[in-house]
Amino acid sequence: MNLAGCKALVTGADGFIGSHLVEELVRNGCEVKALVYYNAFGYTGWLSRLPDEIKSQIELISGDIRDASAVKQAMRGCGLVMHLAALVGIPYSYQAPESYIDTNVKGTLNILQAAREIGIAKLVHTSTSEVYGTARFVPITEEHPLLGQSPYAASKIGADQLALSFYHSYDTPVSVIRPFNTYGPRQSLRAVIPTVISQIASGTRHIRLGSLHPTRDFTFVKDTVRGFAAVAASPESAGQVIQIGSGYEISIGRTAALIAEVMGAEIEIEADEARFRPAKSEVGRLWADTSKAHTLLGWQPGYTGEEGFKRGLAETVRWFAADQSARHANPQAYTI
Repeated sequence: MNLAGCKALVTGADGFIGSHLVEELVRNGCEVKALVYYNAFGYTGWLSRLPDEIKSQIELISGDIRDASAVKQAMRGCGLVMHLAALVGIPYSYQAPESYIDTNVKGTLNILQAAREIGIAKLVHTSTSEVYGTARFVPITEEHPLLGQSPYAASKIGADQLALSFYHSYDTPVSVIRPFNTYGPRQSLRAVIPTVISQIASGTRHIRLGSLHPTRDFTFVKDTVRGFAAVAASPESAGQVIQIGSGYEISIGRTAALIAEVMGAEIEIEADEARFRPAKSEVGRLWADTSKAHTLLGWQPGYTGEEGFKRGLAETVRWFAADQSARHANPQAYTI
């Protein structure tokens, strides 16, 4: 699919990755409809902070992916749908698992049904590396077994399998993109990298974190959205699960140390029990094999290895330093 001149709907456009993807698509020549979660305040999330030259080219639509008729109406006239809308906070999924099924599974079903009925040319559905649980082998390939170690992960496994079932059952041209832990400007303070940055920036040197031993494959958001664009553009990606990651594994503890190094600070880490997952729910190891994305799409990460990770961290730190809203947040507070 040629993205230039394509009319695309992005669900979850008001979020962290979604807002970056909207920018990427506009810069690729797409005509973008941005579906944002309806609220009485007219709040459009991170879209309100985009450059004017990007905002002027976006059609904003308020709605809810749990509303099938609203979803179908939003998708009309589009050749491409990028489906990112989801409940993503793992800790909250322990408290409200039904909400995750309603949004992540039933909401995805609404997208798939509408895509089938309208005849969408390409649908990209967003997965997560959390569907693997703790790695049984590394680096993780797309053939790794799936294990829902949290209600969130289970809901995403269900949504992914629904998406693939529509490809096999109805020939719906859907691709599943599976990003590993994306970080960068605009990420919520509930995520570990912004948590560390905000605590150091506030002047504290006693950093409150949860478990330090798990490893992650942190992927800079610019690489992630390039991956989305590459999946959308590739005709060979239909019916495929494709991972996007940095190919670099690092522990949470070492990540905090690198952030402190980038920020020129010396820190001590304090355990905060509220930030620990239940013991059997903690995903201990994630590390992506991105060879399929390279072979099928010609995509590869631009921010990889320790050097690339530090470059991404530096860009993230600069953004948080300049962001006014981050200055009014309580860096010690833990938001699930």
